[in-house]
Amino acid sequence: QVQLVESGGGLVQAGGSLRLSCAASGRMISDFTMAWFRQAPGKEREFVATIGWSGDNRYYADSVKGRFTISRDNTKNMGYLQMSRLKPEDTAVYYCNVERVVGPDIMKFWGQGTQVTVSS
Repeated sequence: QVQLVESGGGLVQAGGSLRLSCAASGRMISDFTMAWFRQAPGKEREFVATIGWSGDNRYYADSVKGRFTISRDNTKNMGYLQMSRLKPEDTAVYYCNVERVVGPDIMKFWGQGTQVTVSS
């Protein structure tokens, strides 16, 4: 089992920045892909960004490309989402996700989320 705890959310003005952190415990996640998702009120959870186990293979949703940067530190069992030039439409609960697929076996874990609110 992997436990994930997100932190770093809060209230920020449009144009500002926040850095979200995802702390993993229970086992090392160096062989897991990591991703961030978000869910705004009344909307479905949507993909934000993902990063491969080695730190490469980074992909972003078009809506955040060029403004958000995903990273990880496997030595600390941590993941990060640096968010810049925030917009009111970025307001959502942000969730950390890790996933490992080995043949037919899929291990997937979610954090409890951290609220990000961007005021106009």
